[in-house]
Amino acid sequence: MSGTTRESTGKVRLLHFLTSFETGGTERHAVTLTGRLDRSRFEPHFACLRKRGQFLASVEADGIPVACFPIRHLFGWRTLLQQKRFGRYLRSHRFQIVHTYGFYPNVFALPAARLAGVPVVLASIRDSGDIWTRAQRRVQGLACRCLAHRTLVNAEAVREQLVTEGYRREAIGVIRNGIDLLRFETLRDPGGLREALGLPPGVPVVTAVSRLYRFKGLENFLEAADAVSRRFEQARFLIVGEGPSRGDLEARARQLGLDSRVTFTGLREDIPEILSASTVSVLPSLSEGLSNVLLESMAAGTPVVATRVGGTPEVIQDGVTGLLVPSSDPPALARAIGSLLEDPPLARRLGRMGRERVASHFSLDRATRETEDLYLKLLAARRPEAAHDAGSAACLPCGDSRTS
Repeated sequence: MSGTTRESTGKVRLLHFLTSFETGGTERHAVTLTGRLDRSRFEPHFACLRKRGQFLASVEADGIPVACFPIRHLFGWRTLLQQKRFGRYLRSHRFQIVHTYGFYPNVFALPAARLAGVPVVLASIRDSGDIWTRAQRRVQGLACRCLAHRTLVNAEAVREQLVTEGYRREAIGVIRNGIDLLRFETLRDPGGLREALGLPPGVPVVTAVSRLYRFKGLENFLEAADAVSRRFEQARFLIVGEGPSRGDLEARARQLGLDSRVTFTGLREDIPEILSASTVSVLPSLSEGLSNVLLESMAAGTPVVATRVGGTPEVIQDGVTGLLVPSSDPPALARAIGSLLEDPPLARRLGRMGRERVASHFSLDRATRETEDLYLKLLAARRPEAAHDAGSAACLPCGDSRTS
């Protein structure tokens, strides 16, 4: 297939670039969406900086080629050699669209894609940037503003943040996350899962599914769990996920005397079942774009308590499809959790309305269709220039009217 084009195959040759295939919202989104692309119109490929992670097996099982360009640092002569290798790879495969996801792919791959003369180059920024230093945000901003024909985000809140950082509003596209609702249609008996997790039958279970990083606000979740457990003695708490903060979180749980009440499950493949078996799902983040866990919780019909950050208020209408609280406010978090535990009819109503909200506005089919339409629109707009000299890929405003 190397060297073939859309004219000979009838398909758009598309490359998605990830850091790795490790567990994370960005990785799950990219892999799931790529699997849903219309294969009669698109021929998808993946590239990455580290060829590992739980999603890699499903990508390879789906027959999607994966190329790896390993680097240790973003800058240096070894990285430059990998960028040159990546450029040769792009030219030999004659990709028509390159779409990068996240800080490292944006900074590594965008320059090489422009120099290789790829007709359409897109970047994705899927968080509000609080996890990056000011210098990192500046570097990413330079790459995206100067080299991407469009920067895609998953929430209006992320777009507004980027505008304050100097991005042109018209150069930013918003395509909100979508999830596969079929994953939540046939779930196993929650009682059996609770037993497998060591939870007593019938007790209320409050769950936080998250990567274990500081900006996820899990310390506040533990503080709230301490307060909730004083009112609801039978309540149990799950923290589902892995990350560098796990040791600190486990130590804090011990300090609070929550050893017997909080279970750290590590990574799990059965997130829909865990959410369905939970009484309340909590998203205590200090920073978010638009959380897939939030959408999954609502799809499971589990009532949600979440902090009012990032794109979360674009999903939850407070008191209608979930409960919103200020970030970094454990007492407010505890009060909201307690209100759902003491009022089961309210919890059921919020869970039902949340599921309806996700089904009508955040389906994977909708997200896939919007992404496909944008790809084809941008490719059609760039086609007259597809043969331009690759060396002319200078710093063009990504809001250029030719790609708007």
